[in-house]
Amino acid sequence: MLSVRIWGDRGSIPCPGKDTVIYGGNTACLEIRADEKLAIVDLGTGVKPLGDWLMANDFKRGPIDADIFITHTHWDHIMGFPMFTPLFIPASHLRVRGPVSYEDESLADVFEAQLSYRYWPVRVSELSARIEYSQIKETSLDLGDGLWVTTKYLNHPILCLGYRFEYKGKSIVTAYDNEPFRNLFPTDPEDPSYDEDAAREGAAAAREENEKLLRFFQGADVLIHDGQYTAEEYKSHLGWGHSSFEHAINSANKARVKNLILFHHDPNRTDAQLEKLEEEYRKRVAGKTSMRIMMAREGMTIIA
Repeated sequence: MLSVRIWGDRGSIPCPGKDTVIYGGNTACLEIRADEKLAIVDLGTGVKPLGDWLMANDFKRGPIDADIFITHTHWDHIMGFPMFTPLFIPASHLRVRGPVSYEDESLADVFEAQLSYRYWPVRVSELSARIEYSQIKETSLDLGDGLWVTTKYLNHPILCLGYRFEYKGKSIVTAYDNEPFRNLFPTDPEDPSYDEDAAREGAAAAREENEKLLRFFQGADVLIHDGQYTAEEYKSHLGWGHSSFEHAINSANKARVKNLILFHHDPNRTDAQLEKLEEEYRKRVAGKTSMRIMMAREGMTIIA
């Protein structure tokens, strides 16, 4: 069985409080299970309760062994790392993989800098787990026991990867901290910077990258997609690296996705607002698609 459990779904910054009880206030963290095999996507603040849960449950059956995938190294996606309890258990074996935007800094460098006294009282040398770091690009990896993961670059201000997990004919795809690729060249002939060839090539390049993403999503049982903005809000946030609900729904529908989970909630979005938006978008697509649409909620488990 392939499943995903959501431990954190909020974007940018943790936002605990009375208005985020239902959908959650922790930043990104997903637990992927292929039967007993464990993979984790992102180490936002949601990884703290995940680590506690693993110690109270999985640890009874043996040491924690996990493949950890980082979408990118922005703070909200790694800030929970120092509080991940298995780091302090000698028998833990953690393989951390992800992209890095600066060639002179490895993934290990990023986490070692995080665990310096200026930011945190515990040093890397004090961690007891066996930790392996690997910088990855677009690739396919055999994680063993029949679980595969394929990666795809997304459109974000720094290098960012989406992940497609496949196991026994089922698939779960992540594509958050991503916005539609668009033509970056002027398209108005009256613009002093307009160049017809550049405009044409820019449009073709954006179209090609968006089509690659649709192929990456194709037929997914579960797609966890960025949905930080409404279409109207997105107009004021071009280039920020996030998508509108409308874009996520249209893309997922084109790719024949079965279950769409809207993720990376705006930190200012309240439970009441998310509930209203979920109801609104479900009504919009009612009778037009068999795809299920859900707002991500902490604690939610979806079976592919």
